[in-house]
Amino acid sequence: MAVEVLLGDDHAMFRSGMRAVLDTQDDLDCVAEVGDGAAAVREVARLRPDVAVLDVRMPQLDGLAATEAILADPANRTKVLVLTTYDLDEYVYRALRAGASGFLLKSLPPEELIAAIRVAARGDALIDPSVTKRLVSRFTASLRPDDAEPDRLTSREREVLLLVADALSNAEIAAELHIGEETVKTHVSRVLAKLGLRDRVHAVVYAHRHGLIRR
Repeated sequence: MAVEVLLGDDHAMFRSGMRAVLDTQDDLDCVAEVGDGAAAVREVARLRPDVAVLDVRMPQLDGLAATEAILADPANRTKVLVLTTYDLDEYVYRALRAGASGFLLKSLPPEELIAAIRVAARGDALIDPSVTKRLVSRFTASLRPDDAEPDRLTSREREVLLLVADALSNAEIAAELHIGEETVKTHVSRVLAKLGLRDRVHAVVYAHRHGLIRR
């Protein structure tokens, strides 16, 4: 089954360009294009796509408010990727707090957007590498403290958490630790469950908050 994608951006040319990129991929299907956040919320509720790619700056309802509305719906299964030209701290903060599966800059190459959509569809999450280390450490202090402590993890799970925090993919973690990719997925799932984390992005936040990031 192809991953169903909704595109939300107020620039028709940019939407057309993104759609053209998606149309080159057999496993991705653009099911809708919208030009404002309110339309994005309506169409996600109607179509239930696998992934919605939303620009931050849109009329009627901006992409962040649309993300919050979409992910507040208990029936929602759509993952949201937030795209922006501006890597502002407040944008990242709101996107993550809302539960977005990614925060990406529009300057990223098309192949990286395709990869990000696939990552989100699998239930993983990511932040553009160019903003991760600079921004995550700034807003972790303002997030609610965790009840779970890192010593709840096994030594292997802690290793995996550190590598997730270093922005490595499952395949890269598998190569680093000389284990299978399915084993990595199992470890990541257990780490998230033990620490009460929603996804990989929040695992990065957690690792920063607890001083686990490798320097």
